[in-house]
Amino acid sequence: MQLFEVLRRPLITEKSTVLQSHNKYAFEVARGANKNEIKEAVEKAFNVTVTAVNVLTVHAKRRRAGKKFIVTSPWRKAMVTLKPGDKIAFFEGV
Repeated sequence: MQLFEVLRRPLITEKSTVLQSHNKYAFEVARGANKNEIKEAVEKAFNVTVTAVNVLTVHAKRRRAGKKFIVTSPWRKAMVTLKPGDKIAFFEGV
């Protein structure tokens, strides 16, 4: 998998903004990406040092649309911990 395909989008939620004070950042990543690929992609994209990567799968959920039920797609979330002192400028001021 190419490095530019690994990171889909940053996740900016209340919980992820609180975790930024602990040098943890959240990303939506490709479903086939492993921890090593995620670490390498974040280090090259943002020029930081990654110390840990935690990955979890957000399972599909049933949503109601009128009389019908729709199933959302499952996706993967990565929580990336950076070396103390490193910051991702993309998340600053959000």
